[in-house]
Order: sequence, then structure tokens, then C-alpha cells
Amino acid sequence: MKALSKNIYIEVKSILEKARSNAYRAVNFAMVQAYWQIGKIIVEEEQSGKKKAGYGEHLIIELSGRLTEDFGKGFSIANVKNIRQFYLTFSNSYALRSELTWTHYRFSIRVEKDVARKFYLNESIECGWSTRQLERQINSFYFERILTSKNKSIVKKESQKRNEVFKPEDIIKDPYVPEFIGLNPNSAHLEKDLENSLLLKLQDFLLELGKGFSFVSRQKHIAAEDDHFFIDLVFYNYFTKCFVLFDLKVGKLTHQDIGQMDFYVRCFEKNIRQSSDNPTIGIILCTEKNETIVKYSILKGSKRIFASVYKLYLPSEQELIKEIENQKLLLGVSSFSKVKSSKSSKRK
Repeated sequence: MKALSKNIYIEVKSILEKARSNAYRAVNFAMVQAYWQIGKIIVEEEQSGKKKAGYGEHLIIELSGRLTEDFGKGFSIANVKNIRQFYLTFSNSYALRSELTWTHYRFSIRVEKDVARKFYLNESIECGWSTRQLERQINSFYFERILTSKNKSIVKKESQKRNEVFKPEDIIKDPYVPEFIGLNPNSAHLEKDLENSLLLKLQDFLLELGKGFSFVSRQKHIAAEDDHFFIDLVFYNYFTKCFVLFDLKVGKLTHQDIGQMDFYVRCFEKNIRQSSDNPTIGIILCTEKNETIVKYSILKGSKRIFASVYKLYLPSEQELIKEIENQKLLLGVSSFSKVKSSKSSKRK
């Protein structure tokens, strides 16, 4: 009897896995559509009985109780309220996307700004974000932190068009928030501790960096005659088609740090970058920036060397608004509307 070939088994396995994936997606989307229809019924019923005091709340409580009796868990009062809010937020059922689960939508209805919500959902589809990753990006104010970058057109670019050429500044965020590495922000730590922690959580760090990043090496060796140097982290971004060097600093940015990164970038350009690659980018991650040093150094208007602050905790809404206002002053923007947190201060 002829043995089953490996290629045949792989092909059959692929067919079954694809079928299961499609079936799972279809079931998930069917539930999304069902929740939208339930939300519509609730809202329309509430509107017809709106003159009765407390009618809407009573309707939610009674519906939750009876659905729980018939269908079990998943229809708590809070979740029935989510279903109602889901319909109010996405009133056009044709705009619902089959790639997204109910949990994706449930997290997204907490986002107050329409443009931010669309951005998060588009990124979830384009980047294949899990619901855990989407929740983390919303809670870490990913959308607002992009707004504080030097080139705010990236928000429009990423949420509307996918085929435009990215510039170096488009992939830079300030601040970065690697809160997932678990280092205590109130305790002293070494640069090697930061490096080790980031690499142990590499998948999360890649998510924080943004789209297009792939890890290349750590402590990349470069030599200048008899002197030897080591670049902390090296990545490649396939959107900008360039290498991205990271130098990790646990203290305040100094002019020596800037000079060191300038040296790294120049050496990397001469000895490692290929002709098909775009110019190398250098990013100094530090806990604090001296804006005077930034203003009077090569960082001013640089297209290849950047300094970004990292925070080991999720910023509050107040901290975020303050940071955006600071960026407005530094960039000389006279009419830049205050950006509110995309995460509702009161979860629905």
C-alpha cells in the first residue's frame, strides 16, 4: 500500500483549517449581526415608551433576566446595555465587518471619537489585532499618541489609504508606553534590564512600535578601526524600507546620547545598509527630554535621528492632554483642537 505523502496531508490539513476558520468567522459575524438587531429592537422599544419613567432601565433588567434563563451566560445587564450601545454607535448595519468579533466591537464602543474608533477597527483588520491587543491599544491611547508625533497626517493616512509611501517620521511615536514589561517606574533599573525586558516581551513591543517592524538583532556590533561599539536594538521597517536603530537610556537625554546615535547611524549607513534600503533611522529612547538640547542639536528638524520618551505605565487622560498641548507649543501650532481621550472616562 502506498504511503500517504506529506504534501497531500499538508494540503488536506490546510483545507480543513481554512474551512474551520471560515466557519468560526461566519458564526462570530452572525452573532454580531444578531446583537445589532437586538440593539435595534431595544432602542426602538425604549423610544416608544420613553414617556414612562425608568422604562428603559426596566426593559434592560427584564430582558437580561429572561435571556439568561433561556440562553445562559452572556446576557448580563451590563452586556445587554452594551448591545444597546452597539446599535446606537453603529446604526448602519452595512458598515459592520465580518473580520471583527463581537468583543472587538464591544471594546470599540468605549471609544468616544468617531475617527479614533474607525482607526482602531481598521487597524484591527489590517494588522490582525486580537481582542486583547485591541484593548491594550485603546487603553494605552495609541491613537492619541500618534497625534503627538511630528507628522500627524499618519492618522489620516493609516485610517483611509494603505498604499501611500511612509516617511521616517510617520513611524515614530512619542511617548512609547512599554508598560507590559513589568519594570517598576518608581525603581532604578539598568539599560540592560530594559533591553532584556523588551526582548522577553518582543511580540508586545512590536505591537507598540507599530506596523511594519521586524526584529533584526540586539547588541549589534559595529567597529571603527580598533574601537568596538554595540547598538542596543536593530529593527527593519518594511513600510519605510529602512533599518531602525534603538539606543536605550534610563535617564534624561544628553547631547552625548545624540552624538552617539548620530555616530551609530553613520557607521550603519556606511558598513551595513544596502543600496536597496532607504536611509537608516536612529531612535533614542529615554525617560526625559531636555527640549533645549533638542532645539539646539541635530535633532532639530532631523529626518533620521529622533528622541522619544518611554513610560513604564499607562498615561492618564490628563497626562495625555498635557503632552499633546506641549507638542502643540513645541511645533508652533496655533489652532490645534484639544484631543480628548479615545477611552471613555465612564465605561458604558
